[in-house]
Amino acid sequence: MPPPGVRGWEHRASGWLLDHCPPDYRLYPAWRRHPVALAWLTVRHLDAQLEGMRGSYREIRVALVDDIGPEGVAQVLADLECEGVRLVAARRGAGLLLDALRGLEFVPRL
Repeated sequence: MPPPGVRGWEHRASGWLLDHCPPDYRLYPAWRRHPVALAWLTVRHLDAQLEGMRGSYREIRVALVDDIGPEGVAQVLADLECEGVRLVAARRGAGLLLDALRGLEFVPRL
């Protein structure tokens, strides 16, 4: 991702944000014209996905053990952990892009 202020960075940011949303989000032209709105929606979408993953992680042992057995539960839990890590990273990135699109500047700390 190019840094904010570089020519075309908002277009690249929009592409990255759309990659983290359902494919149908690409159908709405207003979200491409207003990247800050797209970033705002992406943050909310990722927050909802994280909540769903966390809820699934909490409930899977009881909800699916009879269907897939303890070994299957362990495998699904491992996959949920990996997906949770990916979602947390995407959520952090989307939040940073939202801040940048709103004009906030980051100053490196020592």
